[in-house]
Amino acid sequence: MSQHHQVLIIGGGNAGISVAAQLLRKRSNLEIALIEPSDKHYYQPAWTLVGGGVFNIHDTIRSESSVIPDKVKWIRDAAESFQPEINQVTTKSGAEITYDYLIVAPGIQLNWKDIEGLKQTLGRNGVTSNYSVDYATYTYECLQQLKPGQTALFTSPGTAVKCGGAPQKIMYLAADYLRKHGLQGKVNVEFVTAGGVIFGIKKYADELMKKVNEYGIKLNFKHDLVAIDGDKKTATFKVVDGEGVVSMVEKHFDMIHVVPPQSAPDFVKASPLADAGGWVDVDKFTLQHTRYKNIFGIGDAMSAPNSKTGAAVRKQAPVVVKNLLALIDGQQMPAAYSGYGSCPLVVGYGKLILAEFGYDNKVMETFPFDQSKPRWSMWVLKRYILPWLYWNKILKGTA
Repeated sequence: MSQHHQVLIIGGGNAGISVAAQLLRKRSNLEIALIEPSDKHYYQPAWTLVGGGVFNIHDTIRSESSVIPDKVKWIRDAAESFQPEINQVTTKSGAEITYDYLIVAPGIQLNWKDIEGLKQTLGRNGVTSNYSVDYATYTYECLQQLKPGQTALFTSPGTAVKCGGAPQKIMYLAADYLRKHGLQGKVNVEFVTAGGVIFGIKKYADELMKKVNEYGIKLNFKHDLVAIDGDKKTATFKVVDGEGVVSMVEKHFDMIHVVPPQSAPDFVKASPLADAGGWVDVDKFTLQHTRYKNIFGIGDAMSAPNSKTGAAVRKQAPVVVKNLLALIDGQQMPAAYSGYGSCPLVVGYGKLILAEFGYDNKVMETFPFDQSKPRWSMWVLKRYILPWLYWNKILKGTA
């Protein structure tokens, strides 16, 4: 089975839907098709709040059909390989779909299998993760069951991850939950991260360290989770010391929140579109592919060195739209992506630091106040305004 489309989009998440909607608002006569296998669409930024017990998981889920723009043809299949020399994508069902222009937005891949024993114990034995719709509610159950003398671990891998602040957000909520229930100092809370710093931008890192000290959280840097034994309640970390010497450290837990290693999807990594790291190889400003000029990348699977967040997608989509339309018209591409990303860092119930930054960690704040300070108003933005904006404006191409 073969078919041809003027514009073909891979992925029906935030990036794919947003760019489709914006393209049609700019030029309603475009013929667009979108390849997406899932029948559900998720608002993933709220899963941290689900894990903290303050957001209903069902409010993060809608049908995929409800968010795809009316004029876009939905191909309910999965992309499996790219043949860019002949402008073709092959799907899992064997369909060969050709295009004039391709937008690659498949999102990031969660590599649960890379942590030995994780898949066998996830969702029980106190092993949880807000990175899956299946386990975010279990996070809150685990939190409620913590008792004096017990240990809660929160991990972060050495790979790129979507929403780099999420591994910490749930930790701060957990610590605040324990404080509110008279358990601060009685339950051991540890951040066990493969990274070397709490946050890459000093302005925000300084404020996060104040919270770490306030909550009495123990920090373990250069610790990369490699294995879990749920029955024995042990987690094994690969540790690299200051001399580069590698050792293995085993830690006991009663609750562990795991952030899985992440990468571009396998079908992207194995394709001619990938760079050496496996990501869709784009110019970081124009988001046009470096070798195939009728291909653009957007969202978490592409190579630009920005924070992989929904806020980044919101700034990337207009760039892709403007540049693609200019390419169609035979004009110079006018738009450039600044590397903007935003990380709403929940640091407790009703408290949020809104980190905003671009390439080279340049701070790019929106509001006329110091956003590194925890604020209730920014919590309201995260808890109420952004979810509404997502479903009602962003996915419809109007924000």
